[in-house]
Amino acid sequence: MSDRRGGAGLETGVVIRSTGSWYDVQAGDELVPCKVRGKFRLSGLDTTAPVVVGDRVRFRRNADDTGVIEEIGERQQCLVRRAAGRRVGKAHVIAANIDFAWVVQAWDLPRFNPGFVDRFLVMAGLNGLPAGIMINKIDLVEGREEKAELKRIVRLYENLGHDVIKVSAETGRGVSRVRRRLADRISVLAGPSGVGKTTLLNQVARDLDLRTGEISAATGKGTHTTTVASLHPLGNGGYVVDTPGLREFGLIGLDPGHLSHYFPEMAPLIPECRFPNCTHDHEPGCAVKDAVDEGRLDLGRYDSYLGMLYSLHLGDADVGR
Repeated sequence: MSDRRGGAGLETGVVIRSTGSWYDVQAGDELVPCKVRGKFRLSGLDTTAPVVVGDRVRFRRNADDTGVIEEIGERQQCLVRRAAGRRVGKAHVIAANIDFAWVVQAWDLPRFNPGFVDRFLVMAGLNGLPAGIMINKIDLVEGREEKAELKRIVRLYENLGHDVIKVSAETGRGVSRVRRRLADRISVLAGPSGVGKTTLLNQVARDLDLRTGEISAATGKGTHTTTVASLHPLGNGGYVVDTPGLREFGLIGLDPGHLSHYFPEMAPLIPECRFPNCTHDHEPGCAVKDAVDEGRLDLGRYDSYLGMLYSLHLGDADVGR
C-alpha cells in the first residue's frame, strides 16, 4: 500500500483515516498522525476536504513523531458525491485511488432505494469507477411477490453490466461471494445508515471488529455508527474503505445534457432521437421515450433519470434520496 521513501526529508504513505484536522497515514508498518500544511488547492472540483482516505501523500515528520502533510499525489479513481448541508455546491470526495465501488442497500429496514442506487452508479461512471450493488438483509424477503421483485431488480442491474450480490449478514448467505469480490483490490462500500454495511464487513473479515449500530424503531432508519471513512486491510490481500451512512447521493460535476450517457440502456438510443440535444423528457421523436412506452426500457430507471435531470437543472442535491 505504501512506500516510505521520499526526497528532501519527506516520507510517503497512504491516508487510512480522516478525523477532522488529523489524518492517520500508514507509512510502511508505522501509523503516523498528520496534519496538513496550510491550504491545499486541488485541481478540478471545489472539495470539502483537502485530504481524503486513500490519498497517497508525502509528509515531514515532527520531533514528537507526528507529521505534516506537504504533498498529495495525483488521484486516480475517486468516489465523489455532492456535499450536503451548508457545504452544498462542493464535492465530497469519499475515497481516492480505489479500484471498485459498491453501493450497499438493504432489502428492508431501511427499504431498498433504487433512486440512491442509480445516482451512485451515475457518479461512479462519471469518475471512471467500476461499480456494483450489494443487497443485504435478503433474509427479510418474504412471499412470492417480494421474491419476484428481488429477482427483477437483480436481473435489471446485471443486464446493465453491474455485479449484483444478494447477501445476508445475519445468516451468512452470500458472505463468501462478497469476500471473493473484495480480494486483491481496493474497494469502497457506501450506502445509507442501517443497511448493515459494517456488520457485513465484520462477517467478511472477523478480525476487523468494527462498531455497529441499531435501527431506529421510530424511523426504520439506521444510526450513524461509522462516523469517519477508514481504510482496512483484509486477510485476502484486498483493502476496503468503510464509510459513514449517507442520507443522499447528490450529483456534481455533470452537465445535464450528458446525463443520459451514464444510463447504459439509454446511450445506444441517443443517435436515434430526432433532435441532437434531446433531453428525453418532452421532445417529440425521442427514441428513449418510445422505448419506455414500448416496455423496452425500465420505467423506474427512466423515472430515476428524470429525477436526476430535474435536480441538475434546479441544483437540488436532496432530490432522489
